[in-house]
Amino acid sequence: MSSSGGGKASGGGLLEATAQYVDLAAGRIGLEDDLLKVLKQPKRILTVAVPVRMDNGTIQVFRGFRVQHSLVLGPGKGGIRFHPESDVDEVSALAMLMTWKCAVADIPYGGAKGAVVCDPKEMSVGELERLTRRYVSEIGIIIGPEKDIPAPDVNTNSQVMAWILDTFSILNGFTVPSVVTGKPLAVGGSHGRNEATGRGVVYTIEEACPRLDINLAATTCAVQGFGNVGYAVARELQSLGCRVVAVSDSRGGIFSAEGLDPAEVLAHKQQTGSVVNYPDARTISNQELLGVDCDILVPAALENQITADNAPSVKAKLIAEGANGPVTPGADRILEERGITVIPDILANSGGVVVSYFEWVQGLQRFFWSKEEVNRQLRRRMVQSFRSVWDIRETRGVSLRMAAYMLALEKVGTAMKLRGLYP
Repeated sequence: MSSSGGGKASGGGLLEATAQYVDLAAGRIGLEDDLLKVLKQPKRILTVAVPVRMDNGTIQVFRGFRVQHSLVLGPGKGGIRFHPESDVDEVSALAMLMTWKCAVADIPYGGAKGAVVCDPKEMSVGELERLTRRYVSEIGIIIGPEKDIPAPDVNTNSQVMAWILDTFSILNGFTVPSVVTGKPLAVGGSHGRNEATGRGVVYTIEEACPRLDINLAATTCAVQGFGNVGYAVARELQSLGCRVVAVSDSRGGIFSAEGLDPAEVLAHKQQTGSVVNYPDARTISNQELLGVDCDILVPAALENQITADNAPSVKAKLIAEGANGPVTPGADRILEERGITVIPDILANSGGVVVSYFEWVQGLQRFFWSKEEVNRQLRRRMVQSFRSVWDIRETRGVSLRMAAYMLALEKVGTAMKLRGLYP
């Protein structure tokens, strides 16, 4: 099973950090206290028991969640993860992040997230299929093309999405391709979905560099995390002339001042299981990678990687958050004081949900786009979002993160006021 998300989140910490940013942004835009009370609570939390017959004939009961934070702007949108440490705080925090991410991207979705508490590495393919189908049958009462559209996340992939599609379709008596995104092309997926998050990160970097007097073609970069997102970022930045000097995965990292070829590193990882021990490169730790001498740093692995302890040692001029919550609030303040620009997660890594939106639209219309059209529309959306956030940064004198939260809260708050409170 592969991970399509940004990594395992720390539930309470991420929820607390997100709430901090929401409070600060709400104060800056003058959001009414009553609206803020509503927006800080999930609209709906569904907890389900997921009994599964294991390969040895025994039955195990797993715990599952689907959290819908806000449905003000449209149906819920958010991934489903399979992880042994998932809990309701984590899922609630990620659902809230999805609300802001969709609002910044200006797509008509609310925020949602789902999880099953399990260790997929200890389960067979058959057990995972039965787990997925039973979970979908339990949360099927609140998902659907007009209600809530799941997607891949940590330890889930396109095959899991195909099982979700099939299960939901069987329960409804007809094929419903738009119930889920991140599907294989053969069953209604979209071209360009796998690399969309990484491409989106690079599009925001391209927009940021000239505004910061950085010549992208003469830069160096380091990428923490070498999965779908990290590899796509490294490959795209290299194609733009940037020298990739360091990359890492869960087992460690590698550094080469002369530069690394992402495609060759990927081939090495596929053969050995890790980027570590790549020829002609020095082995470094994930923490060491964050402090290497580079112009651009892309944390695309886990949350809480750049903290108040190591933020003073970061040498990059620009950080683009490929993962969710890789910079803690304490580190954020230090980086801002040091003049290091951070493109926040709810802007930088929104490319995945943007192309998920495209996939949903294509499924509803039964009319599919070329890869070139998907990438063109993705760039247009990412550039538009970046410029909207940058304008707020310039006019209000705040960080890009605060500007993104201010934009998101303004959109969702305005929609809430217009729709009103029922009853």
